[in-house]
Amino acid sequence: VGSEMCIRDRCYTGCIERINGVFIKKRRLFYMREVKAVKINAADFAPYGTFYSMTEPEGHPLEGEIHKFYPDRISGACVGSMAFSPLAVRKDERIIKAAEYHTTTWEGIVALDDDMIIHVAPASGGTPVPELTKAFLVPKGYMVKLNAAIWHLCPLPANNEVLHAMIILPECTYANDCTVVDFDEKDWFKITV
Repeated sequence: VGSEMCIRDRCYTGCIERINGVFIKKRRLFYMREVKAVKINAADFAPYGTFYSMTEPEGHPLEGEIHKFYPDRISGACVGSMAFSPLAVRKDERIIKAAEYHTTTWEGIVALDDDMIIHVAPASGGTPVPELTKAFLVPKGYMVKLNAAIWHLCPLPANNEVLHAMIILPECTYANDCTVVDFDEKDWFKITV
């Protein structure tokens, strides 16, 4: 049985061990790395994917009497059907203990009702690289497209108690192309804004 308690940048982990028939509670102290989220920008985000504001589009639109259409601002290839899945994420302490990647596909994430914080790390052949993680603050209404094999996990709410987002992936990716890896405790990190 294990438990953890984090206070600022220190994390205490307690576990109960049985030694010679006696249960002993042990505590260890380690310092947790902090990753500061920066506002998403093209130069810093380019190695991980692309992004675009869906609520304040730029560029030349195709126009009609009552509409402006901004075609193909983000595109991505897909084999099979695409799925659009709502996601609700509760606010927490922003301590990251795991990440996931998709080997064969990109992932789209749209911030619907709050700014969101995403964390990403470069593709690494299946071995997690949490020490290379970057965090980005993505404004509400933006879509982020993560390249295949980029380490990430769910977006986090920046302000609201719950973030609602749209996840765009090929159907059933969560069942057939999603590798989630729990980090060693020493690799946990806290995202700050």
